[in-house]
Amino acid sequence: MDRSIPPPARAAIAAILAAAAACALIPPALSGAQSEGELRDRAGQARARERALASDVARLGGLIARLDGDIAVIERRRGEVQAELDADRVELATIREDLRAQRRRVVRLRARLREARTVLSARLVQLYQTPRPDVITVVMKARGFADLLEQATYVRFIGRQDARIIGLVRRARVDADQAVDRLARAERRQQEITVGIEARRDALVAIGASLAERRAAAAQARAARAAALGATRANRQNLERRIAALEAARARAAAAVGSGGPWAIPWPIVQCESGGQNLPPNSAGASGYYQIIPGTWRLFGGSGPAAWKASKAEQDRVAARIWNGGAGASNWVCAALVR
Repeated sequence: MDRSIPPPARAAIAAILAAAAACALIPPALSGAQSEGELRDRAGQARARERALASDVARLGGLIARLDGDIAVIERRRGEVQAELDADRVELATIREDLRAQRRRVVRLRARLREARTVLSARLVQLYQTPRPDVITVVMKARGFADLLEQATYVRFIGRQDARIIGLVRRARVDADQAVDRLARAERRQQEITVGIEARRDALVAIGASLAERRAAAAQARAARAAALGATRANRQNLERRIAALEAARARAAAAVGSGGPWAIPWPIVQCESGGQNLPPNSAGASGYYQIIPGTWRLFGGSGPAAWKASKAEQDRVAARIWNGGAGASNWVCAALVR
């Protein structure tokens, strides 16, 4: 514990050199307690980062699951709207075909009406140009009463037939015109419905695309965090293996060089201070396995006049009280080995 090594303590130099040789057995990356502390700090930081990354991965996984559900809802709704749109397009095509058929019918009826009117006009001209027969002429030319009745009936029949044909054609044309108007209105209404459904379909497609884009971004972020998590976990495991190797190497060194263990303070300090020997007092009065000066020995409850006179168990007890979990490390110059 004394900050000087007097000549009478030269016997301890060999022990110190042996301790240094034992420390040299530890690999360079694991050669000091300070390195071990750094490794433990880095391992702790890696564990904290692992927890944060695992939380991010879980959170993003939940987000992806929710987005998958939303996308499924949108896709189902889009399918329903698409089926509705397909049905309305079929109905619109049917209406348009009916409309084209009615328009063709109107064209034919108008042609027939023009033809009937032409025939009627010709008959009217013919009747106008032919002198109206009187009753005596008709009676005189008839070959009998039956012939007379037949001629009269025929004339009346022709007149009625012409009028009926014109009337039928005119009514058919009116019906066709009305059908055209009705189908045209139905076509416009169905077109409006179809356009509205297309707008709904397009909106659902846009929503689905937006959700898919968000899901892809979330999946990419999750993959990146999962990769970082794997790398961090591998690094932490490597650090823990190095720490375990350091601890094993220190234990092997203690078993190979030390004697009388275990020790109340870190073995490298014991190696540096006494080489694990119960040394007599040096010029400063420090003695024993832990090189404790008499004043400190008495202050921390040591029995007897000096540390080296007490049992190892007594020296362990006092040294542990001085060390105080590392708070009293400054009482040993060699404590710098473990800082």
